Amino acid sequence: MEFGLVHILLGLVSFLLFLDGCRSQKKAFRKDQSDKKPNIIFILTDDQDVTMNGITPMKQTQKLIGDAGMTFTNMFASTPICCPSRSSILTGNYIHNHNAVNNTIQGHCSSTEWQNGPEKNTFAAHLKAENYTTFFAGKYLNQYGNKHSGGHEHIPPGWDWWTALLFNSVYYNYSLSVNGTLETHGDDYQKDYLTDIINNKSVEFLEMQHEDSVPFFMMISTPACHSPYEAAPQYANNFTKQKLPKDPSYNTHAKDKHWILRQAPTPMSNASLQFTSDVFKKRWRTLLSVDDIVVNVVNLLKAKSLLDSTYIIFSSDNGFHLGQFSLPNDKRQLYEFDIRVPLMIRGPGIKAKSVNHDPVVTIDIMPTIVHLTGATPPSNVDGTSLLPLLLPGQKTSTWREDFLVEYRGEYSPEGYAGCPHTEFLNTCYPNCVCEDGYNNTYTCIRKITEKENTMFCQFSDSENFQEFYNLTADPYQLSNIASKLQPGYLASLADRLITLSVCKGATCRKVLPRI
Repeated sequence: MEFGLVHILLGLVSFLLFLDGCRSQKKAFRKDQSDKKPNIIFILTDDQDVTMNGITPMKQTQKLIGDAGMTFTNMFASTPICCPSRSSILTGNYIHNHNAVNNTIQGHCSSTEWQNGPEKNTFAAHLKAENYTTFFAGKYLNQYGNKHSGGHEHIPPGWDWWTALLFNSVYYNYSLSVNGTLETHGDDYQKDYLTDIINNKSVEFLEMQHEDSVPFFMMISTPACHSPYEAAPQYANNFTKQKLPKDPSYNTHAKDKHWILRQAPTPMSNASLQFTSDVFKKRWRTLLSVDDIVVNVVNLLKAKSLLDSTYIIFSSDNGFHLGQFSLPNDKRQLYEFDIRVPLMIRGPGIKAKSVNHDPVVTIDIMPTIVHLTGATPPSNVDGTSLLPLLLPGQKTSTWREDFLVEYRGEYSPEGYAGCPHTEFLNTCYPNCVCEDGYNNTYTCIRKITEKENTMFCQFSDSENFQEFYNLTADPYQLSNIASKLQPGYLASLADRLITLSVCKGATCRKVLPRI
């Protein structure tokens, strides 16, 4: 009996020691997990505006990202057009530093010059250096897949999982580069709808991740809400009674603005009026499938115990207009409707339902992503990490007071009837209204402080045309008052604009003490 009791007691002691060892290992594992770098997911839409309530249809995105984190009310695209803006997002630099100035190969959109230079220094390349597993699905750059710059076999540096749309946004009848292999899709919703393909690819990648995986970065880049505005069948009849928001600039003649706007016929034709109303609804419908992506991503992260260790960033490449200043349908202009974009970020340490009103820019996304990994953002980027705004413990006493908006016009030398030698488009819809041209080339200072909310722009044309708006008094930019400014103030604006137009790195990041 005594011998048996001794063995029982020894066994109990061994078991207790085993449990203690398990607890120690669990504590060590938790410590390792707390020291692990966070996962990061960046969801980017295409042409999603703010001024026409472009985020409104995305109820789940607002709840799962915005309400769970921080919403930025003053987020801007530094260039209001797809390829240049995306190039700025990827590199953290203004277009005068990465040189992808418009949507053409000649404008260095996904050109060999881009690939041999800026593309080697995107956030993907930096995250690979931090030992992240990287994933991309969706639209990359408008000219990606061009035979003159490597075709579908080209995989940009830094990406492990690569599913990229060839050329510009569509929903059906397209080709993808899947890790360098061409994959062709048709017009069957179940097999081909691009937003859903991106959804499925994202879920497939996330299914493979778990708590002790190496940290991952995902860029989910949807075609919505870009033309041709094809909604998923289940959403085709949503918003039938929703009306296009019409602020005072809608269907208004821009008598004191640059020639691109002055030439737009006012009032718009009935065809244009109907077109803007229809397109508004169609754009909202396409965004419902992006909302589905957000739901699936967040739910899967939660199910795999990854949500609390993951940052999720949601934004768009540029805004959009539908009838403002009688321009029926496009972007590329310097006004609030084309440069304001949504930005919401959730993740560890970010206070739920917080709101930030500081001016932030698309060039800030790259240094923010790098900074979230624990690395120091590159010194040669023009943007600024948003961590001091996101995380209370890093609150900054300074922030920028102004930033640059710049664009280099796109055109076709032959033009077409009505816009000879200036218009880049080869088609007219709903009517032939010039939306861009060679001398639609400008630089602007957008300034937001507690005391000033202004925009000053200089065009590179034979007129040296200038525009200035006081957005506190004139939020819809109806009245260009550049000619009424005091000469000294105008000169100071011009000097600052010259400085920003050639800035590089730290010289682009002027900050002022907070009051």
